[in-house]
Amino acid sequence: METVDILITDGRVVTMDETDTIYENGAVAVAQGKIVAVGLTDELKKRFSGLRTISARNHIVMPGLINSHTHTAMTCFRGFADDMELMTWWKEYIFPAETRTVSPELAYWGTTLACAEMIRSGTTTFCDMYFFMEETAQAARKAGMRCLIGEVLLDFPSANAKSPAEGLEYTRKLIEKWSGDPLVRIAVEPHSLYTCSENVLKEARALAVRYNVPVAIHFLENQAEVKQLTEKYGKKAIHYLREIGFLHDNLILFHGVCMDDEDMLICADYGCKVVHNPESNMKLASGVAPVGKMLARGITVALGTDGCASNNNLDMFQEMDTAAKLAKVAALDPTILPAPLVVRMATRNGALTMGLEQAAGALEVGKRADIILIDIRKPHLTPLYNEYSHLVYAVNGADVETVIIDGRPVMEDGRLLTIDEKEVMTRVNKIASQLRGSFS
Repeated sequence: METVDILITDGRVVTMDETDTIYENGAVAVAQGKIVAVGLTDELKKRFSGLRTISARNHIVMPGLINSHTHTAMTCFRGFADDMELMTWWKEYIFPAETRTVSPELAYWGTTLACAEMIRSGTTTFCDMYFFMEETAQAARKAGMRCLIGEVLLDFPSANAKSPAEGLEYTRKLIEKWSGDPLVRIAVEPHSLYTCSENVLKEARALAVRYNVPVAIHFLENQAEVKQLTEKYGKKAIHYLREIGFLHDNLILFHGVCMDDEDMLICADYGCKVVHNPESNMKLASGVAPVGKMLARGITVALGTDGCASNNNLDMFQEMDTAAKLAKVAALDPTILPAPLVVRMATRNGALTMGLEQAAGALEVGKRADIILIDIRKPHLTPLYNEYSHLVYAVNGADVETVIIDGRPVMEDGRLLTIDEKEVMTRVNKIASQLRGSFS
């Protein structure tokens, strides 16, 4: 009999493998941070003994959720500016607030608070764009979370870079420093077409090619952006990106709310990935992304929360519920985005989008052990006929009980093991007081 580090037994194991296998009385064996076996409990108990055994009776066991677009440090701006249009929200409130208050301290503690919130609600991996990303990397690493992160690149001075060249150099140093880290990966992340010149976009693409890392950018978030970019370039934004050589299969497009049929066909041809952020798009009245059409055209679509200034939480279970229902009412079709597909967007598709398909997104032999356990002994989760239905339409983040990332427990029985919640909330409340003072 082989000894493993962790043996999870007797759970409803939702693997999210290529055939969506579910084991009603399943088990997962973990050794040296990897999944070494998935199957029926009786069979795995014959093969393995665990240095630690976790009973998952009356629990759903599944891959950790993947938040494919957020701005973690913006937990510090949660509720700061609500109920306004995107450009008003960004230009008149958020950007001025960031200019006055964003610092390495805010980036570190805001990210740590976000990690606590994400772990508590079952997210094990996130993709982030913000300022002072070295601090974000340090916070995520200490919390034990997997991430793909990048310093936001802008045409004008930011909180962390006096020029685009300085931002690109900062990104290069991040890539080299964190190369080979088991949890932290770096992307090149120009903010958007309306904040980045052609030169910045080309240099960002060249840097990503040099180091073979993803590029991520906000894209066609609302109709005002579409109009602005069409007037700026004298052509569609997707045509412009194609002409400057920006489209490729390592490109992640955040939002894509206003992509039309031609946009989608071109993205599919180049293998570009899209991240859907329904709650943020709804709150800012940006529109409804044509996710069903994207998927039908072969585009990989993942799911993200966006930041806490425009959502205002990081609960991916809530995001799944919203994504499924919004698509149905927008299309007047109850069959669009069925529950299993939505769960795939929040797991396997997220890993594929972020270039982590060999490590995360499913409970499969050889992948890293990013696993969550959900307690289904709750009134709102009784009875259970279909696991996917529960995961999309009934489960919420508070139902997550145990979280394992890279084979390491980071939350057990609802208790965080890597983050001092009291300290981080105290630190962020202090930062919030300073933010209020700067606007008084």
